[in-house]
Amino acid sequence: MRAIRCHAYTGPKDLRLEDVPDPVPGPGQVLIAVEACGLGFVDGLHVQGKYQVKIPLPFTPGSEAAGRVIALGAGAPAELMGKRVAGFVMGGGLAEKALMPAGGCAIMPEDFDPTAAAAALINYGTAIYGFEDCGRLEAGESVLVLGASGGVGMAAIDVARGMGAYVVAAASSDDKRRAALARGAHKAVDYTQADWRNALTEALEGRGLDVVYDPVSGAWSEAAFRSLAPGGRHLVIGFASGEIAKLPLNLALLKRASLVGVDWGGHVRAHAGEGPRLTRRLMELAAQGKISPRADSVHKLAEAPAVIASMLARKMIGKPVVTPQA
Repeated sequence: MRAIRCHAYTGPKDLRLEDVPDPVPGPGQVLIAVEACGLGFVDGLHVQGKYQVKIPLPFTPGSEAAGRVIALGAGAPAELMGKRVAGFVMGGGLAEKALMPAGGCAIMPEDFDPTAAAAALINYGTAIYGFEDCGRLEAGESVLVLGASGGVGMAAIDVARGMGAYVVAAASSDDKRRAALARGAHKAVDYTQADWRNALTEALEGRGLDVVYDPVSGAWSEAAFRSLAPGGRHLVIGFASGEIAKLPLNLALLKRASLVGVDWGGHVRAHAGEGPRLTRRLMELAAQGKISPRADSVHKLAEAPAVIASMLARKMIGKPVVTPQA
C-alpha cells in the first residue's frame, strides 16, 4: 500500500510517499481501507518532533480517519466487518490502509460523508466536549472564538451556533474573518489591532461575554479573559501562538470567572468509550441539522506534505482532509 512516511523530525519537507507492507490487525484491532484522513496543527508538531510525546521513527502521520473495515484481529466484534467507521488510527491515517482499535470505532451511517467525519473527529469532538461538558454553554449566551479561521476555530463556531449561542470570531485578516462569518459567526473582529477589545464590545451589541474559546493563548489570552463578564468561562484549548499565557489570578477572583482546561485527548484516554461517544454525538447533532461538519479542502495523498507545511505557516483556512484512495 501507499503511505506518507516520516523518517526524521525535520518537518514536512522530508516526508515521503512510499510503498509499505499492509498492516496486520492484532488482538482487538481492525484494519480499515482509509477513505479520509483529517489533518491538524498537531500533525505538523509530530513530524518536527515538537509534540510533548514523540512518535518513534519511522512513522506515518495522521490520526483522524474514516473508512471501511476490511479485516478483524482476534477478539474484534464480528459485526464490525464491512462497516464504515470513524475513529483514531494506530500507525497513521495518511495511508491507504490503517489499524484502528475495535473499541474506538464509531459506526457511521452509510450516507455520512467520510471527509466530514475525518474533518470532525478532533476539532468537533473538542468543541462538543469543551462547550457541553466543560463550559456548560447555554442557549442565548455569547462566545468569543480566538483563532477562528483555523479548523479548530471553525468547528467551535459551528458547534456554538448549533447550541444557540451568539458568536464573535477573532481572526487576523479580512479573508479569515470572511471565512469565519461564512461559517456562521455573527460578527468578526481583528484581534491583531491594539484596540480590538473595543471592537469586541461593539460586536457584542450590549451583551456580556460568557465564554472564551481559546486555542491560541499568548498575548491574546489575558485580553480575552479581561473581557469576560462576571461568571464567565475561559476555555483553554491549546497554544497555537507558540506562547503560553500567564494570567494574573486576581482577575479570576474579581470577575468570579473560571479558567477551564479542555484536554479532550486526555479525557478520551482516561475514559474508555468517550471518543466513540463524542463521535456519535457529533453525528447526532449533524443529523439534527444543528451542526454541519465538513472538510474545508480535500487533497490527494501525495499532497499531504504540502498541506502540513501550509498549516505550520498559518496559510491554511479551515480543516484539510486527505483522501488516500484518490
